[in-house]
Amino acid sequence: MNKAIFLDRDGVIIEDAGYPHRSEDLVLIESILPYLQFGKEKGFLLIIVTNQSGIARGIFTVEEYERFQEYVEYILMCRNIFIDKTYYCPFHIEGNIEKYSINHNDRKPNPGMILKAIVDFDIDIELSIMIGDRESDIIQLPGLRSYLIRGNYPVDRNIQVYESYEEIFKDAGII
Repeated sequence: MNKAIFLDRDGVIIEDAGYPHRSEDLVLIESILPYLQFGKEKGFLLIIVTNQSGIARGIFTVEEYERFQEYVEYILMCRNIFIDKTYYCPFHIEGNIEKYSINHNDRKPNPGMILKAIVDFDIDIELSIMIGDRESDIIQLPGLRSYLIRGNYPVDRNIQVYESYEEIFKDAGII
């Protein structure tokens, strides 16, 4: 079985400036990059799981999201970081686009995207971790350890928030 580092995209890999979807919106979070390379060297798959309510809200289309995501992965590849797969959820109950305005199991903190990855890549969830920057990134899946990095969003006081990726990787036993 495989092990994975599941990653939220906005606020973890790239700066979250509010619905990033154009190439000029892309600002990498440099501090995570060496840890992604290290995770790959240790045999982890790198899998992005990202809520993209901007699609449901009509801020950008699926095609615009996909084009931007390809660009993100290309820029990471140029830095010798290879993403194994990206899963995204275009759904949000308060969306403006009817077909995406539903409550869906793929929308984090629901485990839908991760369950798909488990099947697609034969992942041992107990050897894997999730890294996010908001409470919705704490996935409701027994056995998966979720970590939050300090970001732009307030977090309940009772939830541990890490100040650096080094702290996360140490706590997870990766380094």
